[in-house]
Amino acid sequence: MSRYASSKIIQLSNGYHVWTRRVGESPIKMLLLHGGPGSTHTYMKIFENYLPPAGIEIYFYDQLGSYCSDQPDDISLWNVERFCEEVEEVRTALGLDHFYLCGQSWGGFLAIEYALHHGHHLKGLIISNMVASIQSYMDYIHILRKQLPIEVQKNLEYYENKGEYDAPEYQDLLFKSLYRKHLCRLDPWPSDVQHGFALMNNQVYNTMQGPNEFVITGNFKDWNRWEDLAHIHTPCLVIGARYDTMNPNDLIEMARRMPNAQSHICENGSHLAMWDDAESYFSAIQQFISKVEEN
Repeated sequence: MSRYASSKIIQLSNGYHVWTRRVGESPIKMLLLHGGPGSTHTYMKIFENYLPPAGIEIYFYDQLGSYCSDQPDDISLWNVERFCEEVEEVRTALGLDHFYLCGQSWGGFLAIEYALHHGHHLKGLIISNMVASIQSYMDYIHILRKQLPIEVQKNLEYYENKGEYDAPEYQDLLFKSLYRKHLCRLDPWPSDVQHGFALMNNQVYNTMQGPNEFVITGNFKDWNRWEDLAHIHTPCLVIGARYDTMNPNDLIEMARRMPNAQSHICENGSHLAMWDDAESYFSAIQQFISKVEEN
């Protein structure tokens, strides 16, 4: 294996193990937090194509319950506080300090929590495709839903009222009406994106979020950090996309509320803008890091 890429298994204080992989070699280091919750690093592999060649050392990491890491059958583990402290344990084990943290979707949620609890370790923060409260997300997803044809809305409600979230017909409606328009606009989806969805740990996802993007019933449903953003002094990039499941106006407002933040909206992208608007997405990240490094 090249000295520029290596994997490391980290034992957490609770005895479970999580998987990490370093790519690149540079004094500029970035830890990546994947979404879900309960997804995997696989859909973020595209970072490897852009950041290490630009002189940024990156660390992939599967959170506990995800793919290459241990997957204990214990719903008490799936909560915001424990995941936040897990990130700190991973940071310590990797020897990272004064580093960049990039979280996408649920990972952006987790990055906000980490910045509020352990921000003194950060050199820069990237909040990708995540707003500052679950209510804000729900408000916007409701707007997107109301834009669907009436017949599609009625069919979604039919299965939701019966609690048949796993019905093939319901899943097909979700994919065609929401996922293809607002999660990833490429057709077909890249294999890494497909793997990210196929490998989802549904116990983690259902416990914390709920059945799907439209129905939020999990234990983080009341999460709200709008008033706390002013306490994040770390240089920050809030990045999202025009066709995202997160309201672009909310992302811009998040950056406005932080003392040292900027925002970037990828005009052709969706929730996975790193794939369907890659040049805009990664150019913004590289420019942000260059700016921070100059100061």
